[in-house]
Amino acid sequence: MADSWTFAVARDDLARTTLADGAAPALADGEVLLRVDRVGLTANNVTYAVLGEAMRYWEFFPPEPRGLDRRWGLPPLWGFAEVVASTVSGVEPGVRVYGYLPPAGHLVVRPERVDGTGFRDASPHRAGLPSPYNSYRSTTGDPAYRAEQEDLLILFRPLFFTSFMLADQVVDNDWYGAESLVLSSASSKTAYAAAFELHGRGHRLIGLTSPGNLAFTRSLGCYDDVLAYDDIAALDVVPTVYLDLSGAPAHRAALRAHLGDRLVRDIAVGLTRQTPNADAAEEVFFAPVQMRKRSRDWGRDGLDARFADAWQRFSQVVSGWLDVRTGAGPEALRDAWLDVLAGRTPPRVGHVVQL
Repeated sequence: MADSWTFAVARDDLARTTLADGAAPALADGEVLLRVDRVGLTANNVTYAVLGEAMRYWEFFPPEPRGLDRRWGLPPLWGFAEVVASTVSGVEPGVRVYGYLPPAGHLVVRPERVDGTGFRDASPHRAGLPSPYNSYRSTTGDPAYRAEQEDLLILFRPLFFTSFMLADQVVDNDWYGAESLVLSSASSKTAYAAAFELHGRGHRLIGLTSPGNLAFTRSLGCYDDVLAYDDIAALDVVPTVYLDLSGAPAHRAALRAHLGDRLVRDIAVGLTRQTPNADAAEEVFFAPVQMRKRSRDWGRDGLDARFADAWQRFSQVVSGWLDVRTGAGPEALRDAWLDVLAGRTPPRVGHVVQL
């Protein structure tokens, strides 16, 4: 490869991809160059692409500076990067950070709010985008970081943060007065991490999944019951909250028909299929909103401490639920993208790519 490279997908056909070579970017004053090192690829990243226009995910890493036009998009990834050049005091070469990264060899950031925990990217094109995605955490100042858990952090941290905030919002709203909580796509990482947080708190948790994932989902032990989608009619007709992670219209229609006015909340939480579900749901969960509320309630340090405690509890068990599939290089990233996009990745498998 050349000094740098970029992986991109066609915005109108996510299965059409390209790998573009290029030179490593030059720095201006106030900028830092990150070398993208190790990233994960899950259904969450496909969600970013499906909702790229609606939720502005395409805007984090615009294609034009990389020699591509706007027909292409760079699906954001989560992972680790290393500072390789810096013009900013306090952000030194060799620092390793966790954060939102492009599917590319390098990223130029403009750090602000630099402290022992990391920094925030103040690049002008990111100024109006949700701030949690602009934070880069130094491994030396992150209470959740453990070197031996890097792959778990890569695959689960963004999902678990969503799950942690989702569970917190449910509890914060006293379960919306419901007796049962139903999660679709129950075998997905975001769903079962939320269920892990909520399990044993006095309300019934029911997972919905495909027949092929029933055994795996039941084996997790974080749901009180797991049903196939065809068995929605077996649900008890009690006040119920639906957390929709699948985006499948047929599942929502069956649930509404069966529960009627006992469906007290219908909340879209991302999607694991390529069907945007926000318009069909009554409301949409967006983790940064609950995060901002809890930052006010608890302070940043308080939120960090609660998240780190929850993560350590979860990380003790999730390693037994996961097989990490590791690849190397941009071609492996493309292969992993196509596998996840096509739904070929079993729920036990997580893709990590060393770049």
